[in-house]
Amino acid sequence: MSPFTKQKSAAVSAWGEVRLIQEIRRWLGTATPRSPAGIGDDCATLAGSMRDQLLTVDPVIYGEHFDDNVPAKGVGAKLFNRNISDIAAMGGRPRAAVIALALSDDVKITWLREFYRSLAAIARLHHVPIIGGDIAHQPAGITATMTLIGEATEKRVLTRQGAAAEDWIFTTGKLGGSRLGWHWKFTPRLLEGQWLVARPDVRSMMDVSDGVAKDIWSLTPRGCRPALNAAAIPVSRSARLAATTSQRTPLAHALTDGEDYELLFTVNGSTDPAEFITAWRQRFRSKLSCIGQMRRKRSRRRDDDEIDLDSYHGFEHLR
Repeated sequence: MSPFTKQKSAAVSAWGEVRLIQEIRRWLGTATPRSPAGIGDDCATLAGSMRDQLLTVDPVIYGEHFDDNVPAKGVGAKLFNRNISDIAAMGGRPRAAVIALALSDDVKITWLREFYRSLAAIARLHHVPIIGGDIAHQPAGITATMTLIGEATEKRVLTRQGAAAEDWIFTTGKLGGSRLGWHWKFTPRLLEGQWLVARPDVRSMMDVSDGVAKDIWSLTPRGCRPALNAAAIPVSRSARLAATTSQRTPLAHALTDGEDYELLFTVNGSTDPAEFITAWRQRFRSKLSCIGQMRRKRSRRRDDDEIDLDSYHGFEHLR
């Protein structure tokens, strides 16, 4: 459904900013507290924390991150969940969110209502209040940006640095074909990230947003190369379906499509991968795969099934 309308009485311009903010408060309901802990003041207040604070920001832009094929509820889910995924990738928990909205005056009121109701549902699910934001006009389209505040659940947070030679490389879930719906239907691996940060043998982590073929290099320590096993890559059904019409292989989709929002992480090489997966399965139903190992660049060891990563390129903004 298109978010836009030519009927002036059904567009946000019929209300203006003041009434729109009032309605947003109503749409969010209990997902936003009263001022100054929520919408209604120059700033929102947030009680302090003894843990390290985490801060992330991500947008959804009409024509870039969603189109008319994605329902308003799906757009709200994507905005909230892709920010939660960033918090999950450091083993944290989300605490509060603010939303900046820029939209043209032909956006449908009904579309915006469903968008905010979706945000409210996710806020309640994860106990993350929406404490403020801003609304501005832009000549065309919709841009919604969320800033999400989180906190560490342990004495440390997992970052992209920390991997070492011989570390095992793992990923959650299945990869590829996100444009067939997963990019807005996914569930962020929040509890999984919190479990991983509590394990001292997990050394580094990130979420897969631009494709494993690109993202893995962010975890790769200096002097090493990621040796990924083609047979171990968890290729999704959507990737196989996309390959039937794209003239690309399912593996290529799994490595480069991006917007999987799975966790990609490294584990100390002294850990038995099979035992690690067994411990995972005792806690979670989601899939976990050991897809390779960090090898020293000077090592001549190459497996027959090792992927030539120079042949695959993930998503990169502005290119």
